Amino acid sequence: MKKIALVLLVLMVAASFGFAQRGSFIGIAMPETHVLRWTKDGAALKTFAEKRGYRAEVQYGNADQAQQNQHIQSFLTQGAKALVVGCINDGVRSVIAEAARDKVVVIAYDRIIPDSADYDYFITFNNFKVGVLQAQSIESALNLKRATAAAPKQITLFAGSPTDGNAFFFFDGAMSILGPYVDSGVLKVVGPYPKTSADRANFQRIATENWSGPIAKTRMENLLNGDARNVTLDAVLSPNDTLARAIIEALKADAKYRTKLPVVSGQDAEFDSAISIRNGEQYSTVFKDTAKLAESAILLADQVLKGQNVRIPGAVLASGDLAKIGDTGRKVVKTYLLDPILVTKSNLKVPVNAGFYTAAQAAQLK
Repeated sequence: MKKIALVLLVLMVAASFGFAQRGSFIGIAMPETHVLRWTKDGAALKTFAEKRGYRAEVQYGNADQAQQNQHIQSFLTQGAKALVVGCINDGVRSVIAEAARDKVVVIAYDRIIPDSADYDYFITFNNFKVGVLQAQSIESALNLKRATAAAPKQITLFAGSPTDGNAFFFFDGAMSILGPYVDSGVLKVVGPYPKTSADRANFQRIATENWSGPIAKTRMENLLNGDARNVTLDAVLSPNDTLARAIIEALKADAKYRTKLPVVSGQDAEFDSAISIRNGEQYSTVFKDTAKLAESAILLADQVLKGQNVRIPGAVLASGDLAKIGDTGRKVVKTYLLDPILVTKSNLKVPVNAGFYTAAQAAQLK
């Protein structure tokens, strides 16, 4: 009888643990809504968390770190066992430290949480490769391998928000392809030219605060009236779709580009940019299947909370040179990388077939 009672007690404890685990709360803090992908990511994260039996809440920080910190503190007050954080800037450190003191699992989502040693996990795409793909689309479209210094191609450079660590990887990935063409003289940079993001002064001159489309448009207008006034641009390195569309809007207002636009890169496969690509305006985007990223982030949280070995289908643990993607400046966190895909007019079906758009949107792209 004692053995039976002991077995029943063990089973009851295990069952109660499982119930408690499935009722655990995951707080999801996304940075903003003006870049469409973040609203989609937030909704997807919540859905995947709930499918695994967790309670979940998502909040958007409106590009205001103080506001996001309030959201995270609210999650902690509600007893969150895990946080998934797409941070705005390093001002998030104080609440991440609070989470660490409460032994809450923190997962940096698609953006490193900089200058913090108070968390252990980061999940993102191979963001250096994102930049490589953007540059390769420009390389191919301009046929740079056959270009000559006697007839150089003209390019101007844009970068993302200087408060987003990914912006540096995007740029450095792109310049690993474009830099040698600049060095050989077959590609001329119009405007500021940081060879890498390590040139912080010049990087700041091409950076776009908060990934703001209006800021990018104004800078493009200033370039067209300034450094690019007496040249015809062949390409613009744009780090994402929001900026690409703003840049194209400025270009289309200039008589020089009304019949032929420069090659403009992008990222995120936003629907409006997919339409632009179909219409022959924006040249390329980089598709990051953020639904898979969201699903993988919740799987990571689930496995860590349950004390399981982390195994995420389609993701690799960053190692070697890629390990620096997980360098917060205070420690190197475990970083799981998913692969991005270059999309041009020739393969627009890739995000469509992945179910990335609504049925109505997909119909417009078929």
